[in-house]
Amino acid sequence: MDTFEKTPRNTVKRVPKRGHYDKASIYPILDAAYICHVGFAHEGQPFVIPTAFGRSGDQIFLHGSTKSRMMMSLEQGIPACITVTHIDALVLARSTFHHSVNYRSAVIFGRGRALEGEEKMNALAVITDQILPGRWDEARIPNAKELKATTVIAIDIEQASAKIRAAPPNDERADYELPVWAGLLPLRKGYDLPEADPLLRADIPMPESVLEALKP
Repeated sequence: MDTFEKTPRNTVKRVPKRGHYDKASIYPILDAAYICHVGFAHEGQPFVIPTAFGRSGDQIFLHGSTKSRMMMSLEQGIPACITVTHIDALVLARSTFHHSVNYRSAVIFGRGRALEGEEKMNALAVITDQILPGRWDEARIPNAKELKATTVIAIDIEQASAKIRAAPPNDERADYELPVWAGLLPLRKGYDLPEADPLLRADIPMPESVLEALKP
């Protein structure tokens, strides 16, 4: 199925024309990020926790300490809501009321389950390479002690939607005559020059993953 069914849970209600329910719109928003916000309830108290993640197919992978409240809650299979947002531009209108942002956001609904064995290691590789592609093969993988201290959760994507704004300002008709500059102020994402660990051996070159990340 290439499109998620619209239900009361995932339907975009405010400016519905900006809503998208197809994986071709939703998954690139997820794949362009490596930090998400995970919403869940623990003992009746809602929490929203920022954390690193990775996506493979119709699953999102999260990891954390075995003593993490979020991990302990999610491995019980409770409902979770995961969000990812990219800000692409500030929308500067002629009136302050119509100032906005151009954005791409995705909201994911699903339930988690703990992974073990090969599934657990594969999920950690997905998370690592979502943060910096190629890094998993360059660094030491987790040992048995580290794996024991880490919970890895797979969340099957049950429902999802995206909401996207990509447009110029939308001012009131009368305001177009005002002597006020209006337009878009685009945002860029990029990296500054790497800073080597002071304890790094002098004979170790910069890895391919970092060199790729620095390319324009």
